[in-house]
Amino acid sequence: MRSEAASQEDIAFGVEPCSPPVVAVSATSTLTLSVEFADGVRGEVKFLPSHLTGVFKVLQDQDFFARASVRDGAVTWPGDLDLAPDAMYEAVKTSGAWLLK
Repeated sequence: MRSEAASQEDIAFGVEPCSPPVVAVSATSTLTLSVEFADGVRGEVKFLPSHLTGVFKVLQDQDFFARASVRDGAVTWPGDLDLAPDAMYEAVKTSGAWLLK
């Protein structure tokens, strides 16, 4: 079984390693999640209603939205719906929130 931590040999020259994994998520209000990463970075993920189209349309149902969980270091919902942890990490680390519009 492969370790989650990448060794120096695993990292391609000139390629930055992936972000730390998400370790906790909870729905805090309508269309807002609180997230925490393994390195202690914490913040919010906020969805504007305009983002809830296509595969994200199911998140309009607040009961379904509240079922957010962490799987394999990413925020997920039932049905294999997930969020990109790298983009989330960069936004949260930089500004404390990731706004999906």
